Amino acid sequence: MIIIIMGVSGSGKSTIGKLLADALNWEFQDADNFHSTANIEKMRLGIPLNDTDRKPWLKDLQTAIAVWLEQNTNVVLACSALKADYRQYLVLDSDRIQLVYLQGSLNLLQQRLLGRQNHFMSEKLLNSQLETLEEPDDAICVDISEPPQLIVENLKTVIGL
Repeated sequence: MIIIIMGVSGSGKSTIGKLLADALNWEFQDADNFHSTANIEKMRLGIPLNDTDRKPWLKDLQTAIAVWLEQNTNVVLACSALKADYRQYLVLDSDRIQLVYLQGSLNLLQQRLLGRQNHFMSEKLLNSQLETLEEPDDAICVDISEPPQLIVENLKTVIGL
């Protein structure tokens, strides 16, 4: 099974993803690690990525997901997956892939981004991500104002793990 933890920057994808993977004894992967150097530099400079920038990144993610499914590897993947098209491209098997959408207020997201250190994603890009975001109707929605451990325990229950 693959659980894709999605949302905008600052929503807690990596934090929740790592905690959930640890709790389940699953592999954790961060989609940020699949970005090209050019994409990372653009984001570091506060330049939003466009669909052309994201296409090779999505292809690499899709390939990795196909391998994980083929090998029956249980993975928690932190991935923005902002648009419905991106999610459709990544969800190769809806019976074995579960989307989890981390939702939060603009104020909370901004606070989190301002408190970040050593991350390439500029807080300037939050508005761009929110404009790009197409909220999913086929995901488990999670309020990120709850403590991370509580979110993970609730997710385990809702997903049935």
